[in-house]
Amino acid sequence: MSMTISLTPAPHLLYFPLTLGGRRVGHNVRQAPVSDNVYLKLLNKLYAFIARRGDSKFAAVIAARLCQSRINSAPLSLSRLARLMKGKETKVAVIVAGVTNDNRLLDVPQMTVCALKFTEAARKRIVQAGGECLTFDQLALKDPKGVNTVLLRGPKAARESVSHFGHRTSSLNPHTHDAVKPYVRSKGRKFEKARGRRNTNGFKV
Repeated sequence: MSMTISLTPAPHLLYFPLTLGGRRVGHNVRQAPVSDNVYLKLLNKLYAFIARRGDSKFAAVIAARLCQSRINSAPLSLSRLARLMKGKETKVAVIVAGVTNDNRLLDVPQMTVCALKFTEAARKRIVQAGGECLTFDQLALKDPKGVNTVLLRGPKAARESVSHFGHRTSSLNPHTHDAVKPYVRSKGRKFEKARGRRNTNGFKV
């Protein structure tokens, strides 16, 4: 009785090649805001419609940024806004985030600003300087394709809280919390200097 052995690989291996450690394929792209804020969802629908029917890249960027998480939509201060808008006073500054006050800025120039929100002090100073604070639905009526606008965003990496976050791990870098700033009351001999922090005390994190 003869026995034949097939050398053909199993069917599932033909379509799904094995990759050691798994694969990280792309990112999930948000199609709508995760927030329960009805205003945000309506604005996203409005600008997605303008982008689609008006063939506007500006509106497409606004629609995408309205879907961002809060950590990715960092606020912009008045001082940075004034610096970025120097020489562009006739245009509308568009920020898909908040605008905050900066007491270090003594003279606020006259600007027209469109943002998701303004702190009370920032709004007061912009209006007192003869400027204007717009909402995104007002901007959609005034300049739907963003012809006379300057699209800005706040500095995400400059936030102090980012220094406390870990890194994404990989096969080459498994040390998620290396060189990450700890949450401690103070920096000194008595604060997080014992086991796990010094080579002479057991191990080093």
